[in-house]
Amino acid sequence: MTGIDKQLDELRRGAEEILREDELKDRLGSGRPLRIKAGFDPTAPDLHLGHTVLLNKMRQFQEFGHEIVFLIGDFTGMIGDPSGKSATRPALTPAEVSANAKTYEEQVYKILDPGSTRLEFNSKWMRELDAKDLIELAAKHTVARMLERDDFQKRYSAGKAIAIHEFLYPLVQGYDSVALEADVELGGTDQKFNLLVGRQLQQAFGQPPQVVLTMPLLEGLDGVNKMSKSLDNYIGITESPGEMFGKLMSVSDDLMWRYFELLSFRPLQEIEKFRQNVSGGENPRDVKYLLADEIVTRFHDAAAAEKARKDFIDRHRHGAIPDDMDDRVISSTEATLDIGPVLRDVGLTSSSSEALRMVNQGAVRIDGERVSDPKIPLQVDGVPKVIQVGKRRFARVTLAPAED
Repeated sequence: MTGIDKQLDELRRGAEEILREDELKDRLGSGRPLRIKAGFDPTAPDLHLGHTVLLNKMRQFQEFGHEIVFLIGDFTGMIGDPSGKSATRPALTPAEVSANAKTYEEQVYKILDPGSTRLEFNSKWMRELDAKDLIELAAKHTVARMLERDDFQKRYSAGKAIAIHEFLYPLVQGYDSVALEADVELGGTDQKFNLLVGRQLQQAFGQPPQVVLTMPLLEGLDGVNKMSKSLDNYIGITESPGEMFGKLMSVSDDLMWRYFELLSFRPLQEIEKFRQNVSGGENPRDVKYLLADEIVTRFHDAAAAEKARKDFIDRHRHGAIPDDMDDRVISSTEATLDIGPVLRDVGLTSSSSEALRMVNQGAVRIDGERVSDPKIPLQVDGVPKVIQVGKRRFARVTLAPAED
């Protein structure tokens, strides 16, 4: 196993907070593999790069020889995590939890070593607890402590409802640490309260309290808000190589360094050398190529990354059109269609209003020609047209006449 100081240096990388670092150092010096836990509620079927910040830290622990427990919160997922929410979060159905959990299993092993990863579901021990057990668990925490949580406090002060079952969420997450006898629990900064509940419950059950390591929430492509599918500022780990590469290249030059720190597996000394080179006049685009290459290779392969880079360069330097664009067909009995609904319906924009906004910004092209009129009628003539929105979104669209 790697030396203590070397491990600590790597584990501090990108971490927001380690509570408590002296305890972590002592446990690393115990000579035994530590049990590292991170929980994921299967609330959505796909993971994005924001989720992988925790997975990358788990991978570091794994490479140092520690035991990794990837915990799928199939039980807590049916409660609904209230962290950061201004209203009660709808609970998932068992069918939704099961489907999403299966997808998670397929995706996490793109980062973690499946041979040395322990996969657990917290329903395994939670379903063994009866009503008496849950009451006894609830007795180990107070309402006053619960209301110290920022989100609960804000909702309580604003007179917004807090359902009793929401208080169970941090208790159940904390009990997971008891059931697993975790040495360390990882989580985002928004999970700090829940992670500390785990420490407290372990002490209440006579166990050494776990070390808490929090990771920052990765900013999305807008550079402001955390990466989120609902904000459409995300990079999904199952996206095509070309889409993933293009999105990474769209990251701002400043945000690129944040992505290197939290997403890259390159040594920090190498990243610092890249930073010095850029400060010395190297084009940051060339460094960004290296980041995009690495991430696309990780989730696809080296050949896919090489092709994605070539396609990106051809498209942006030479105006080439990608070979792998989607084909879309819209059938209509009308002679013409408005551009807004067409761009929305083929998935190039999220709404008609966004489509019109993109036209007004000069970001829409049809067969290479820029569209400047948001009221332009599109002919329903059965002839395929290549429509481009922005730098990365392409589709081959056929407006086909339909029989009356």
